Amino acid sequence: MRTAVVLVSGGLDSATTLALAREDGFECYALSVDYGQRHRVELQAAARIVATLGAREHKVVKLDLADFGGSALTDASMAVPTAPSSGIPSTYVPARNTIMLSLALAWAEVTGSRDIFIGANAVDYSGYPDCRPEYLQAYEAMANLATKAGVEGARLRIHAPLLRLSKAEIIRRGADAGVDFSQTVSCYQPTQTGLACGRCDSCRIRRKGFADAGIADPTAYV
Repeated sequence: MRTAVVLVSGGLDSATTLALAREDGFECYALSVDYGQRHRVELQAAARIVATLGAREHKVVKLDLADFGGSALTDASMAVPTAPSSGIPSTYVPARNTIMLSLALAWAEVTGSRDIFIGANAVDYSGYPDCRPEYLQAYEAMANLATKAGVEGARLRIHAPLLRLSKAEIIRRGADAGVDFSQTVSCYQPTQTGLACGRCDSCRIRRKGFADAGIADPTAYV
């Protein structure tokens, strides 16, 4: 069976991505990152998702990006925005996807996997530059230049199956693939028990996605 490393944050996008990777016949190594995010409760959600959908192994890597700050998700002195804004929002975490993909790439080399899955989305997203298709294409090219596997002819592929889907389409695909969205956490500032604020950008996009999909929102809000 082909194996793949799948980045699993605990949100609905990554849960759907894991389900689709398994649907495509991959045996998955699930990777989550404890990067100092204020919404660390999502890691508990990631564990629930992996336990439900299944994976050969689930690894949680601790790498504290709060040492650098620069984001409302890693710097407690910065407020999480609760109103739509133009440009790249303060919830953007500098180089987050590059760092996470690099961790996934390292594990892929160790496990002999030639495929990496990430739940990046370029449609209903918050304006993050590392969710764009040109970024993922460039990263894949770099991965094949910078690794032993790539140099020896084992082509590495970055899969982003949700890249061009709306949030409603993602939710429908996830539901069809058996994702239990009540297990997921998307909120940027949930309570310690996982209740969503209902006001942050991520909550607004998630709520609208369920409404547009015609599927009941199972999210527990404050």
